[in-house]
Amino acid sequence: MSDTPSLTDALAEGTVVLDGGMSNQLAAAGHDLSDELWSARLLAEDPGAITEAHLAYFEAGADVAITASYQATFEGFARRGIDHDRAAALLALSVKSARTAARRAGAARPLWVAASVGPYGAMLADGSEYRGRYGLTVAELERFHRPRMEALAAAEPDVLALETIPDTDEAEALLRILPGLGIPAWLSYSAAGDRTRAGQPLSDAFALAARVDEVIAVGVNCCTPGDVGPAVTLAARVTGKPVVVYPNSGETWDAGARTWTGRPTFTVGQVTGWRESGARLIGGCCRVGPETISVIAGAVREP
Repeated sequence: MSDTPSLTDALAEGTVVLDGGMSNQLAAAGHDLSDELWSARLLAEDPGAITEAHLAYFEAGADVAITASYQATFEGFARRGIDHDRAAALLALSVKSARTAARRAGAARPLWVAASVGPYGAMLADGSEYRGRYGLTVAELERFHRPRMEALAAAEPDVLALETIPDTDEAEALLRILPGLGIPAWLSYSAAGDRTRAGQPLSDAFALAARVDEVIAVGVNCCTPGDVGPAVTLAARVTGKPVVVYPNSGETWDAGARTWTGRPTFTVGQVTGWRESGARLIGGCCRVGPETISVIAGAVREP
């Protein structure tokens, strides 16, 4: 990977395409994800499936694979009887699986790996990642996140994806850990309108990262496509950094029925507007598959 330009340099040159949802791609391949570990379970049981999912997105035109470590934590693995050393190995495997997919893709363009660092609430598996306000201090959140961020950084991804963050307290904890890891990061909030999921103004949330040199992009993910446009403009204005966006399809999750409802609202026309407003990392989150990523890649690479 030494000949690959840094993602920071790539963002200075133009737009980079992210992948889509890991869970929906695994489900489409027939894997059962009705488990507290979600896609992270397959790191232990079927890592080849993770590699195949990454490969599908690279072949669809994605430049960046986000690892299957969103819900992978030492605490979550411990509940399954997986000890610390094995859990650390599985976190490293999440990066290795994406690297393997990049090699297998054999693409002429540069490909990067982003190690996913999901929120504390993802470990709880009770939906609190979409609410924040866990009742923990910034210091307590820092103690939770530091070990796995260090483990992921040791696996040498190109970037850390601090993603689906619902709360400025959690963002502050993550930003405290970054210096010294030697890996850049993007910070992406889960938002509703002009607020974080915990209800804080996005302007304040973005401002936390404005002067953190290790943060190479700031933005939103796991939100509706309609919320992205204003967030892009705001993030670019507040931070002066490239903006990262990867919304859901626009469908709505029915927690009671455990199913998605409604129709997708993600369109290629939106992508053009986001780029014009400062988005430089563009992809999809829940329910966004390789077909949509292919469309995004086509739009981004139009001459």
